[in-house]
Amino acid sequence: MKTPKITKKPRNTSGPRRATTPRAAGLPTREQLLEALAQQSDIKGKRDLAKVFGIRGDMRRPFKAMLAELEGEGVITRTRKALRRTAALPHVTVLDIPSDADPDDLHAYPAHWNEEEGDKPRVIVLGGRDARVVPAPGDRILARIDAGEGEVPHYTAKAMKILDKPRRGQIGIVRMDEDGARLIPVDRKQKEMRIPLGDLLTAADGDLVEVEVKLSGRLMIPRAKVTSVIGNPMSEGAVSLIAIHNLEIPYNFPASVIREAEEAKEATLKGREDWRDIPLITIDPSDAKDHDDAVYAQPDEDPANAGGHVVYVAIADVSAYVRPGTALDREAYLRGNSVYFPDRVVPMLPERISNELCSLKEGEPRASLAVRMVMGADGKKRSHTFHRVLMRSAAKLSYQQAQDAIDGRADDKTGPLLETILRPLWDAYEAMAKARDHRGPLDLDLPERKIILDDKGMVKDIRVPERLDAHRLIEEMMIAANVAAAETLEQKKSALLYRVHDEPSSEKLQALRDFLGSLDISVKKSDSVRASDFNGILGQARRAGNIEQVSEMVLRSQAQAEYAPDNYGHFGLNLDRYAHFTSPIRRYADLIVHRALIAALGLGNDGLSEAEMLRLAGIAQHISATERRAMMAERETADRLLAQFLAAQIGARFEGRISGVTRSGLFVRLLETGADGFIPASTLGADFYRYTEDQQAMIGDRTGEKFALGDRVSVRLVEAAPVAGALRFELLSEGTRGNPSSGRRNPKRPSGSYGPKGRRKR
Repeated sequence: MKTPKITKKPRNTSGPRRATTPRAAGLPTREQLLEALAQQSDIKGKRDLAKVFGIRGDMRRPFKAMLAELEGEGVITRTRKALRRTAALPHVTVLDIPSDADPDDLHAYPAHWNEEEGDKPRVIVLGGRDARVVPAPGDRILARIDAGEGEVPHYTAKAMKILDKPRRGQIGIVRMDEDGARLIPVDRKQKEMRIPLGDLLTAADGDLVEVEVKLSGRLMIPRAKVTSVIGNPMSEGAVSLIAIHNLEIPYNFPASVIREAEEAKEATLKGREDWRDIPLITIDPSDAKDHDDAVYAQPDEDPANAGGHVVYVAIADVSAYVRPGTALDREAYLRGNSVYFPDRVVPMLPERISNELCSLKEGEPRASLAVRMVMGADGKKRSHTFHRVLMRSAAKLSYQQAQDAIDGRADDKTGPLLETILRPLWDAYEAMAKARDHRGPLDLDLPERKIILDDKGMVKDIRVPERLDAHRLIEEMMIAANVAAAETLEQKKSALLYRVHDEPSSEKLQALRDFLGSLDISVKKSDSVRASDFNGILGQARRAGNIEQVSEMVLRSQAQAEYAPDNYGHFGLNLDRYAHFTSPIRRYADLIVHRALIAALGLGNDGLSEAEMLRLAGIAQHISATERRAMMAERETADRLLAQFLAAQIGARFEGRISGVTRSGLFVRLLETGADGFIPASTLGADFYRYTEDQQAMIGDRTGEKFALGDRVSVRLVEAAPVAGALRFELLSEGTRGNPSSGRRNPKRPSGSYGPKGRRKR
């Protein structure tokens, strides 16, 4: 019999470190004990602490007595998991700043705390002009902690990074069945769980609930316990309720905020220019409830600017009602922006402010911050000035209404406005459009679908709204006003929140080049690109007939726009400087820019404060995060509504385009509804399909059959999960035929390919 080989077990070096602090023979000092507990997170109990200080033999008894003495004095504490210094925070930890904290005197509390150790310690958050990270009320931060001197800590913190807050406990929909109740999770990655009937609280079938997960029995089977009943999104016609709670979007205004809004008074002419005789008009969607911008244009009478125009843009003066440090301001900052769902709007400001005092209603005097821009005949801006005014809208029009009037279909309201107001506006826009085309912003014209609901909150129709010149007119005038705001604040050397959009990274550019190469579309090799270069690529794609594929890849190559106190330009708009000024009712960034203009131009005593200037970096990070949260919530809700709409059509055939290709399968977007679904790679056919990144395609090893990004395909709906917003399709179309080896990087080793019935080759 062969003797088994014996190997020596390696020494475990992952435990607590031995103390390196010099000490006298025998017991460590109290200070050394406390220092070790504070600095070494891997110390879990007395045994670990004894190892650190090399306690052996006769020293164990006095060492335990010393620990008992410190514990009796309350200097250290013992929990089920660890022995630690009482109320001791590690040198680096995560803190939560209360949303109602004073922005000028920030304090925070540890995000994770064992209540057995007493009350959470209060931590003073230090700031200053030189701080690289500037947090604000409501933020979660990673911070470096200083406990001060003495056995009782007095904590201060310097922020190292602003963190995204984790989502709340798991949420899902309750479904009753013959065995009791089960939870269908909102997150499609989580599995269903049973809910014991005694743990339902008042939840009924279809209710959205928040749960905690418990492990039960010898097999540790996860079961859900309802901790709160949120409501029934289906019966309330509010599918958005799922996203609101899942992403923790604040949607109920505190009483203090409502009270401040109700107490607000209408602005007067005091401290303002009188613009009530300038016939500014609002042009918005027909169902708009608030109107925060108004426009007017007239030919420039200055002989030196023949053919030019004077364009006026008036924006609701939200800063007159939402002052720094008030409950209204804190709540607006916490929300960051309004969130728009098909079934509701979660506004940044209460209705009294957004729909009344700050809505530029027809015939009503309204406080505004306005810009007067002089445009040349070539559409380029020659000069501009900002004014704090009292204006009065001459008319409220919809986009379609204004466009119809220009196209010769004026109604009783637009007829009298056609020659005096609408035609001069269009003349100014036509000149500005020439300047836009010369500038060459990124021309990605991707259709946006609008979901129309019935009175029960269910999908009634999905439309692609027609893109009108009326839309482009307002868009171009708002862009010009935003640029003017950035220019003015730069000239005044004022603090400023820019709207920035970085150029694509070199990695994304290379991926785009690889993909375009597979389509025989040429692109320059330099990493220095402009928006106009992408427009050239899109032009080639239109001529070649593969615009959908190329548009999708160009969109993926782009960086995400964000807010920042430092300027690096707006790549997509091809602008050197840009700020958001035109929508302060729904974006906190615009409110900050308004305050900055008021302070820089001396237009009142309610401008940007010194404390806000110091916090601009933190504000930028926070509102960029809330913007991303809103986009995610809107997308999730649209997915759920469309999945619900299509759930009754299981087995139906649809036409779509491949909108994404991954190793695990194909994503398909339906042409009619815009709904997105997934086709697992294992169901593609009888061949072995390999993901080829540079072609964004799945290619069969044997047949060369290819399914690529942008390909038009027919699919059958196999499964719909409305709560998760997920659809699964079966592919009915055949792919294009090509070289069987084109997808194989190493023909001898078909690693990572997929075969029939989901067997993965290794």
